[in-house]
Amino acid sequence: MKNIKKILFTLLVFLSTFGYAEFQIDIYNEKIDLTTVYPGLVSAKKMEDTPALRVYKDNKAVGYIIINTDFNETIGYSGKPIHVAVGIDNNSKIQGVQLLKHSEPIVLIGIPEKQLTDTFVRYDNFNVIKTWLKSHFDDRKIDSVSGATVTDRVIDDSVLHAVLKFSERINLLGFADKVKNKTLTKLKTDIEPKAQSWQQLLEAGSISTSKISVGDVSAQYLKLGYQKASEVAESDNLADTFIDLNVALVSIEEVGSNILGKAEYKNLIDKISPDQHAVLVMASGLYSFRGTGFVRGGLFDRFTIEQNTDIFRFRDMQYKRLSKSYAENSPRFDEIGLFTFPKDANFNPTQAWKFNLLINRAINVDDKKFYNHIVRYQLPQYYYDTIENSPKENSLINNIWKDKKADTIVLLVALSLLTIIFFAQERLTISHKATSIIRNLFLIFTLVWIGFLTNAQLSVVNVLTFIHVLMDKFSWDFFLLDPLVFILWSSVAAILILWGRGVYCGWLCPFGALQELLNKVAKYLKVPQVKLPWGLHERLWAIKYLLFLGLLGASLYSLEWAEHLSEIEPFKTSIILNFDRTWPFVVYALILLFLGLFVERFYCRYLCPLGAALAIPAKLRIFNWLKRYPETCGTPCQTCANECMVDAIHPEGNINDNECMQCMHCQVLYKDKDKCPEKAKLVKREARHQEQRDKKLKKVEIENL
Repeated sequence: MKNIKKILFTLLVFLSTFGYAEFQIDIYNEKIDLTTVYPGLVSAKKMEDTPALRVYKDNKAVGYIIINTDFNETIGYSGKPIHVAVGIDNNSKIQGVQLLKHSEPIVLIGIPEKQLTDTFVRYDNFNVIKTWLKSHFDDRKIDSVSGATVTDRVIDDSVLHAVLKFSERINLLGFADKVKNKTLTKLKTDIEPKAQSWQQLLEAGSISTSKISVGDVSAQYLKLGYQKASEVAESDNLADTFIDLNVALVSIEEVGSNILGKAEYKNLIDKISPDQHAVLVMASGLYSFRGTGFVRGGLFDRFTIEQNTDIFRFRDMQYKRLSKSYAENSPRFDEIGLFTFPKDANFNPTQAWKFNLLINRAINVDDKKFYNHIVRYQLPQYYYDTIENSPKENSLINNIWKDKKADTIVLLVALSLLTIIFFAQERLTISHKATSIIRNLFLIFTLVWIGFLTNAQLSVVNVLTFIHVLMDKFSWDFFLLDPLVFILWSSVAAILILWGRGVYCGWLCPFGALQELLNKVAKYLKVPQVKLPWGLHERLWAIKYLLFLGLLGASLYSLEWAEHLSEIEPFKTSIILNFDRTWPFVVYALILLFLGLFVERFYCRYLCPLGAALAIPAKLRIFNWLKRYPETCGTPCQTCANECMVDAIHPEGNINDNECMQCMHCQVLYKDKDKCPEKAKLVKREARHQEQRDKKLKKVEIENL
């Protein structure tokens, strides 16, 4: 009964240990400087149902403090969030802004952070709601820091839209009622696409276009009060085209098949989910909408797409360069870019949106002036129906799971196949070739699909955050926000009970798969393998447990500190960010992979705190599926021990389940009459018995004759 209780508790724990992300307001609460974010003699108290602080003065509620990343994505050149605290009063006027944390290489190297934060004076008493309702920030002037334009713009967009999102969430000044779309719409699915020329698409509104000259740009700069910028023209002829900009929502079949061509449209639809969308941007002229940011940092720094209170930026992984438009009588363009929204983007194709192009002119080497040029887009109503407004709306979690439906099916199928593999291992391991092929194919799937494509890499951070959830208010909502991570952690709970740690670490961990596949290539190329002395090897096992306990202790002091220390895991660098990080992280990950060429799964053996965290509850596993010959395994036979890829078999023949990767190789050897002496004896014994049976049968036949 006691063991059953332990097992049920472990199951509950690990069903819940996944993908939880604590609100940033909880992480950075102690770092917020009230005198900067909300000047005056004020105090702040955490709100119950919203990730924000309520600000009080003389016991009267006067405003709020939020962190931008609790309400929208703020990813800069580094590929990591830029965390900013914002104070607003009850009328949505910004009281102060504090830069809490960033990893921007432009600011870290060469540009003082103070130079960036000094520009925050532009927010003083800026009324966000009033300005947005009036102009959607279209007329807003921004003088960015020279050399850190993208970082400054990302922060600016995020600060303003975070305030809008927060205001909408708590319905500040009735803002949610003002922006709520009262009419529900649904894309039509029964439209038979027809061939349309470029002009027909323009007239229908399927393409939005805006053409401005060099003179138009100069006139706009003059209107904004930038005299010098208005005089620095890109051409001596002010009538020359500055940019002829055209945008279209090409995930709509009739629009996309005409502009992209049927082949490219099919290619697009095959790569995106049914609820995912893509925009085509086509331009000619002296100005490029792409800029150079996507080359240097993967981020397109010259434009955003905005819809209601949502803002969308694009990275190079969401971009495809195309050569031409296939619509009849289409103009030729200097550059064409296909941009795909993320799967979880809150983008509604039937609602109006705008393409916000940042135009800049350099007055001199150190000074640039900017303004926003807007191209508005509304999908023609021909492509969608108005439907009855339902009082019950889908929750965010339901929408996320719906968007991830295809991915969840793929993962569930893969986990089902893995379950079949393990339940059928007795028959599978009869064939060394079949076992090797199936394992290698599954490792490739784990690395490519679970790792690089869906980024469903589990982390020790999941374990640490779960422990903090237990100490605070538990809610399933946090865990359900990432379907793939939820399913993986749920499967880990069952795996630990049935087979122990090795099934996840050996079959489902993308970084583990990367190490093993690289080592297989190294062995094929005759790279010498290093086998550490058993005494040293056994003692090195303890390192990962010490690392896990150290991280656990650090998290109890500061979860943010523990998060930094958890960079001992190279998962984020290699799997999530595909080595697109600053050089120390990349070098560290490459060193571990390099060591793994000589010592198979070096990181898994000695350093992985996640493996250690999984090994502890794995002690409660119910079954012992790995078969051994007690009489000969270890004494005298060392075949399995010598060929175990992670040296998880003790010299005396026992398998250390905490270290085993469940690769099944020892079970293949268990049935190999050529390599296993005990199996060879059994085969010979069986052959002798069969021979004796045959002789007796033959003797009986002769006597009967």
